Amino acid sequence: MHSLIIHMSSSTERRENVDRLLSDLPNAEVIEAVDGRLPEVQADVDLRPGDLHVPRYPFPLKGGEVGCFLSHRACWQKIVDEGWDAGFIAEDDLEIAPDKLETLFALVERNATPDCFIRIPPKDRESQAIVTDQQEDMALFTPSIIGLQTTAQVVGRKAAERLLKATQVLDRPVDTFLQMHWVTGQAIQTILPNGALEKIFGTGSTVQQKSGGFVSKLTREVARARYRAAIKRRSQK
Repeated sequence: MHSLIIHMSSSTERRENVDRLLSDLPNAEVIEAVDGRLPEVQADVDLRPGDLHVPRYPFPLKGGEVGCFLSHRACWQKIVDEGWDAGFIAEDDLEIAPDKLETLFALVERNATPDCFIRIPPKDRESQAIVTDQQEDMALFTPSIIGLQTTAQVVGRKAAERLLKATQVLDRPVDTFLQMHWVTGQAIQTILPNGALEKIFGTGSTVQQKSGGFVSKLTREVARARYRAAIKRRSQK
């Protein structure tokens, strides 16, 4: 298996972690992250204000979210272009407990088919609906509701082709989009527990900070709750 690590070279404080990932992950290489804050990047991507799919996404895409989405698309394209059966995609804040690496990749390698999309999230927020394989304490399962975050995942070549076709226009963040299996036609599985952690860095994030007063925050939280409720009504079967 080949691994792709999404990293913006200007984020020097993350370089040590990237070097660790290059050593820990199989056949790993770095993919330069896209800076979605740049005007020339935004001018070159087809963006919509959350109205491309149902349910409507209630927030405008931030520059960091655009860059994150385009960085993952670059990885999907790399998997397709190289003709790999599947690739392991990691963001540069991923850590995997050393004592869990062998178990995790034994389970991953056994299930890394061209049609697969397997999430390896650092947060345990998905309930096990249908368990299809296990390795020691780790379970591969199909969650009813697909979780958020794209810290680490295994993406098959055919899955990458489907996702590339479905994302020529962007209207919401990549993790939010991936929840929409009824749009992508892509079943998504998860491995939990998995030994993955999200390393915290003090600076260098491309995600913009939220602003506004109490009313603005309350409005956002109400919109977020309504959106999540709409997603929960579309569980994976």
